[in-house]
Amino acid sequence: MVADFGMEQTPPPFPSWADAATRLVAVAAGRAPADLVIRNGVWVNVQSREVLPGHDLAIFAGRFAYCGPNAGHCIGPETEVIDAGGLYMIPGLCDGHMHIESGMLTPAEFAAAVIPHGTTTMFTDPHEIANVLGLRGVRLMHDEALLQPVNIFTQMPSCAPSAPGLETTGYEISAEDVAEAMSWPGIIGLGEMMNFPGVVAGDAQMLAEIAATQRAGKTVGGHYASPDLGPAFAAYVAGGPADDHEGTREEDAIARVRQGMRAMLRLGSAWYDVETQITAVTEKGLDPRGFVLCTDDCHSGTLVNDGHMNRVVRHAIECGADPLVALQMATINTATHFGLERELGSIAPGRRADVILTSDLRTLPIHRVIARGQTVAVEGEITVECPHLDWPGDVRQTVNLARPVTEVDFVVTAPEGANGVTAKVIGVVENQAPTKALTADLAVTDGVVEPDEAQDVAQIALVERHRGTGGVVNGFVSGFGYKGRMAMASTVAHDSHHMIVVGTSRADMAAAANRLAEIGGGITVWKDGAEIAQVALPIAGLMSDSPAREVAAAADGMVAAMAEVGCTLNNAYMQHSLLALVVIPELRISDLGLVDVTRFEITELFEGHAS
Repeated sequence: MVADFGMEQTPPPFPSWADAATRLVAVAAGRAPADLVIRNGVWVNVQSREVLPGHDLAIFAGRFAYCGPNAGHCIGPETEVIDAGGLYMIPGLCDGHMHIESGMLTPAEFAAAVIPHGTTTMFTDPHEIANVLGLRGVRLMHDEALLQPVNIFTQMPSCAPSAPGLETTGYEISAEDVAEAMSWPGIIGLGEMMNFPGVVAGDAQMLAEIAATQRAGKTVGGHYASPDLGPAFAAYVAGGPADDHEGTREEDAIARVRQGMRAMLRLGSAWYDVETQITAVTEKGLDPRGFVLCTDDCHSGTLVNDGHMNRVVRHAIECGADPLVALQMATINTATHFGLERELGSIAPGRRADVILTSDLRTLPIHRVIARGQTVAVEGEITVECPHLDWPGDVRQTVNLARPVTEVDFVVTAPEGANGVTAKVIGVVENQAPTKALTADLAVTDGVVEPDEAQDVAQIALVERHRGTGGVVNGFVSGFGYKGRMAMASTVAHDSHHMIVVGTSRADMAAAANRLAEIGGGITVWKDGAEIAQVALPIAGLMSDSPAREVAAAADGMVAAMAEVGCTLNNAYMQHSLLALVVIPELRISDLGLVDVTRFEITELFEGHAS
């Protein structure tokens, strides 16, 4: 049975090549005029890896009709003509793997933020909202994505929960849900298969989801967050995932490509995994067709201040990649991977007319962005509307606490009679998704285990927020450098998206948690009993439908507030938001307890105690 979510705003898909074929042929032959002709440009051909000066592009119905040295025969009285003035004409950039929710923006506002940076195609996995709202949330994201003036393809989330038995989500995704979603117009495949232990073990549901995707002729996304490249990795690849973005080492990239996967190299707000892997191409000489660039997670501050896929391409070039190879990794390689080589990812007849005009192939200043034959941005300013859905009211009311939390909820009780304990501590690693499983000797005062600023050990708590159970799980975390009395809380808590609270003051931790319940979700930072920063994310507790610049300004304030209470890590908010991600080693926290992700089991907080 097909679920009816009451969506009435989904437009028809972008017209196919077949819809325009007769006229495209006529325009290319000179029998009919083009809608738009770009003249006197330098054609950057990612098909042949050539730079071709003195070329024109003729466009009809949002697709390239003619790409050649002189398109004068395609120009009629009503044809718009743009003089490229010798600028490079490169394909619109594609993000091969990303989560819109990580930008803290809805699809419309995310599109508005990245279009001026030259991103014209995104392959998105809305598994964040799937954990909060289930299939309905995915459909909302899918429908708003199809309203946009650029190409946003949706991957049906595969794992909610990401690790069954280790966390509780607001909703669960079933194999039946996946099969249903494969019929939606904007679904391109299955989102990252995070439950890699399940695939390796032959879990029936995971394999059923993969089978439903492959029967639909669509692509299965991968997520193998383990350094083990032996039989377990081979079993995972045999299970069907076609790409992977969790590599952090050169050998990870090589192993994936050798096994027939695409190695997705990511540069997000806090993930710097391009430099350590691109040497597989630049030094080892592997075929670059097996490599794709992506962002995975970029928050709004990065999008507004630094860029999106243009930032990733620039970084790849700085890491030694030939500019044309880097461009291939962000255009044609991505399109080919998803079976869309004849549809987008290059400047060639029949493809969607997504093109950027730039004056330099290394620094990539984005002077004009054209998507589907329409100018969508000029010199950093968007020139089109990005339509919004009317998000339902209940989607803005997803923080369900059984009652206001108090300081008592954050008390960590020591074993009876202990004067000190050896506690397991989550160790944050700057600019990487994995954590370290650390230990620390902590003092006990009146039976309560205390954090230790001198050792950089703060408290962490996961507050259940989906079903109003009143559950709070406590632990310890190191690496943020927090000082004084403070707390930081977020309802962005990959992937289950309960509420993560980190702090040195139990009173501030309680105040921060209650503030998020009051505003419907988001991020808040407290110092000495007062809120010093807030990012309101009322949609599912994950996103805002405010403009990206407003959200980015609030996010900048949050980053500054984190620094004010002692944190000096790069983009530490991303590290905070991943502390509950129970599919990436080594140690995490969930609503069911502390999770040892090397063994995929709940573990005790204390190793022992001193008498």
